[in-house]
Amino acid sequence: MATSRSIHWFRPGHCWAARSTLPASLLEDALDSMMTRLWRYRRLPQGLGPLNEREFRLLYLARAFSLFGDGLVPVALPFAVFSIDRSPSALGFVLASRSLALVVFLLVAGVVSDRLARKQVMIASDLTRLTAQATMAALLIGGAAKLWQLVVLVFLYGLGDAFFRPTSTGFVPETVSRNRLQQANALLVLTNSSFSILGPVVAGVLVASVGPGWALAADAATFLASALFVVQIHVIPKARPQAASFMRELREGWHVFRSRTWLWVDGVFSALGSFAVLAPMFVLGPVVAARSLGGAPAWATIVAAFGLGSVLGGIVLLRVRPKRPLLVAIPPLALLALPVALLALPAPTPLIALGTLAGGFGLTVFNTLFETTVQRHVPSESLSRVASIDWVMSGALQPFGFALAGSAALVIGPGTTLAASALWIVVSTAIVLSIPSVRNLRSLDQ
Repeated sequence: MATSRSIHWFRPGHCWAARSTLPASLLEDALDSMMTRLWRYRRLPQGLGPLNEREFRLLYLARAFSLFGDGLVPVALPFAVFSIDRSPSALGFVLASRSLALVVFLLVAGVVSDRLARKQVMIASDLTRLTAQATMAALLIGGAAKLWQLVVLVFLYGLGDAFFRPTSTGFVPETVSRNRLQQANALLVLTNSSFSILGPVVAGVLVASVGPGWALAADAATFLASALFVVQIHVIPKARPQAASFMRELREGWHVFRSRTWLWVDGVFSALGSFAVLAPMFVLGPVVAARSLGGAPAWATIVAAFGLGSVLGGIVLLRVRPKRPLLVAIPPLALLALPVALLALPAPTPLIALGTLAGGFGLTVFNTLFETTVQRHVPSESLSRVASIDWVMSGALQPFGFALAGSAALVIGPGTTLAASALWIVVSTAIVLSIPSVRNLRSLDQ
């Protein structure tokens, strides 16, 4: 379950670098030389150890740029839509377009990412999103944008994102030593969490001063930077079986997924959690803030606290390496009961923010340990397919949760709806921990 990205529920082998036998391009040589000079004399603290490995360092820099761009979108995109059509339905159409692309293409992306070189898929994903965002920015800056164009371009962005997610999950283990894999994932989650706080602030300044088009142009530039770092990465190609039919490869990925009880249990757990906890929280939270807490400033404080909790979770996991990762990962998810229960009361904004900080911490701890566990326990040749199945399963019910949370609030009230969400996360966490194959799964970090 990761984070990436739009809010995603419970969810952001050893391979030494190998130089290509072909001569690098002039640009690639220049970038590589620059990075070598910057890092030659540096040895980082243990928690940042993965950055001492060249291939992961390049991947990290690529992800850092694109993650910063991702942090701009939640503010830039809505105001881009509002510059054309201020109706809520207009923004709904645009956001639905991106979700549709993810649902339609994630499974396809998983098969493609296991079949082709993941580096090439990552570059194609970056260039696709660069094209979408740069085109959208140009239309907005030029004053020629229409709603249907934004719907199409956001769908194209979602297509690139659909291929990026499972490919990234499979690519990280190819760029870092096996015993540093959890630290590598923690660094990526920590960076994502940090930019989820910084990105909206920068986007707000850009939107207010020069307009949403320029904020989206900045996002487009981050994908160009990402592609330039990824193109320098050299990994030993993994031996892959001869390509079979698409459906056969998808069935093989599903077989790997369902053969591991802890994995499909997470899929069910995540789907229900997205539906019953996160969706009500992010639909009804702003309603409670508007009615009882003073409006947008209160909600902004609460959301920022969630990002801060995610940062703290990432910092902790730079050093903690549990022997039974899911036994450590799952209990903190019960902390998500705090923000929804406090919103149900509602408590004062600082107290809700404190609870949200705890919830962000718990979700990040789970996401990081779970993704590392998947990367260690699932064979590399099936990893992207399994990740795409998990992504689809985890997010399948979230759109229904968004739609039904408002209806439930009209019938039983926001407070009762949120209280039920808090109860569900506590009960479901206890149920998942009662499954032996989940709590007894051991880390494969050697």
